[in-house]
Amino acid sequence: MRIVGPAGLCPPPYGSVDKRVLTLRRAQGERKIVNEIRPRPARAELVEARARRKSTVPYEEEGRGAGLRTPITLLVTLLMFTAGCTTKWTLRSAAPEIGLQWPFQPNPAKLSSVRSLTGLAPSTDTGSVLKAVVFGSEPEDRNAFVLPVAVATGPDGRLAVADLGRRCVHLYLPGQQRYLRLTGSDRNQMASPVGVIFDEDLRLYVSDSAGQVLAFGADGTLLLTMTQAGPERLQRPTGITYSPAKKLLYVVDTLANRVHAFRTTGEYAFSFGERGNGAGRFNFPTHVFRSAAGELYVTDALNFRIAIFDEDGHVRGAFGRHGDGSGDLAMPKGVAVDRDGVVYVVDGLFDNVQLFSRQGVFLLTLGKRGTDFGEFWLPAGAFINDARELFVCDTYNRRVQVFKVTEQYLERPEEGPAIREGAGGEP
Repeated sequence: MRIVGPAGLCPPPYGSVDKRVLTLRRAQGERKIVNEIRPRPARAELVEARARRKSTVPYEEEGRGAGLRTPITLLVTLLMFTAGCTTKWTLRSAAPEIGLQWPFQPNPAKLSSVRSLTGLAPSTDTGSVLKAVVFGSEPEDRNAFVLPVAVATGPDGRLAVADLGRRCVHLYLPGQQRYLRLTGSDRNQMASPVGVIFDEDLRLYVSDSAGQVLAFGADGTLLLTMTQAGPERLQRPTGITYSPAKKLLYVVDTLANRVHAFRTTGEYAFSFGERGNGAGRFNFPTHVFRSAAGELYVTDALNFRIAIFDEDGHVRGAFGRHGDGSGDLAMPKGVAVDRDGVVYVVDGLFDNVQLFSRQGVFLLTLGKRGTDFGEFWLPAGAFINDARELFVCDTYNRRVQVFKVTEQYLERPEEGPAIREGAGGEP
């Protein structure tokens, strides 16, 4: 006797039936419950049938969860595979669609816009894709710059960006396509990273304006923390640079109106400067850069000038004046120097970068207020590397802009004086 009931319903028992076996059949997308009524088999036959079933279909054991064995096995395999995969990273960048240069054509270019960097992004190789499938993808914004205020590159091309908004330093190692987000240690977190610099051994030094300088190894391991400059406690360390000739680290202490020198071991060496407006004195200095010629250029912010020292702290000169015209300084911030001796001064109020000669003669203006390539919104730090690239932290546009620097620009007699005194960046 065979009774077919509606899908999902079991009919009530009928008469003297010994056993009902429910089987699920699929036919053209419809499910039907079929009751096959037959005499109860002997116990020996049941045992033999069950053994045959397990031996032929081992993954379909009794119970509803039996069919999950295959997906669980697949998941374990994926986890084992992805555990050995290291996510590879790339810099998120964009390039201008048309060539931009300063000064404008038909003049030869001293500066050319190359790209802007907005953060890091994981690559799309097989391991990364599988990791995203298993663990979910990481939100892109976590790896984006929020308030980049300082930037530096290392001898092997590695890049460090101090991000005040994220309270971290983004460290990118292009040779390994590796990305590290440095925040200090569990006991000693960064509060306000505002300066970065590498030494020749790829150690990274970070100034935290909360009152400390941190040193990281080439692999991102925290090596040491400096909070004292001899008998003085660091008050507000900001600008930072390094001399490979002297093996000294120079740290600007804004509130102390001094520049402190440290050895790479963290040992204090000496200091120079004090509050005032005379030669060798500061009024809230902020940034510092060491030129290829071995001179230290310090942004003396509220004296509205760039002060120049040798690596022993002796005065070599200064230039700058307060004003609102070309060649004036209103809110000087980052400073950098190329191999020609051209000095680049970032101005946060003018939203531009002004170029000066070593003697302080105004040469050229780079940029204006805006969001396009070659435009800035409250820019801060600057850095020039050995590859003749100028990096400018375009802070409130949340990016770092990169420009190509043409060297020996002022020494082309066949082309005449390309940068003239007072030349501007606008047509």
